[in-house]
Amino acid sequence: MLDNRSMGDCCSPAGYRRMFSTRHARREIRRYERRGLDTTSRRILELLKRQGVAGRTLLEVGGGIGALQIELLKMGMAAAVNVEITPTYEEAADSLLQRAGLAGHVERRVMDFADATDSVGAADIVIMNRVICCYPDMPKLAAAAAAHSRQMLVLSFPKERSWTRLGLAGGNLVLRATRRHFKVYVHPPDGILATVEQHGLTTTFNQAGRFWQVATLQRPG
Repeated sequence: MLDNRSMGDCCSPAGYRRMFSTRHARREIRRYERRGLDTTSRRILELLKRQGVAGRTLLEVGGGIGALQIELLKMGMAAAVNVEITPTYEEAADSLLQRAGLAGHVERRVMDFADATDSVGAADIVIMNRVICCYPDMPKLAAAAAAHSRQMLVLSFPKERSWTRLGLAGGNLVLRATRRHFKVYVHPPDGILATVEQHGLTTTFNQAGRFWQVATLQRPG
């Protein structure tokens, strides 16, 4: 359910930096270098592989260390831009790009994408993987992503089930008790897709996994 409180009431900049810390970024790199992409990111990679990515441009919002971008660039993606709300990933992400031999192939920006969309160009493919659930104003963020997608938007978000809500509610209680200034949201999937479709895209794939639901929406033509 969408919580209409302001950003400052639940998710402060300090809250994002603490939740997605430099230490967290280093753990993500170790995991990726040992085991590759996580399950949800692999699902997205396979979807895009079937669509074809060679020569296309990518904008990923909240891509973290940029592992999915690296895999797509290896498949022929022409260029990538990553927009992150916290600077805590930047050092680790730059190091990972260097080791992958892809330094200079990804432009990384630090900003609140929903509030700074004029300074980011559109791309053929836009990805928001496990991002909407970390942002209170779903319509604003989803609309910004749709507006920047020339061809396709790929989303993943928690599927709406009672046990999902119960588990995340428990997690949010822990976050509140530890004063993390961060909250996870289960925005209604139908509402997410309807918001994007209002901006001229059509849902072409929508499938729930064990926890994460993955959807692709395409612009006609």
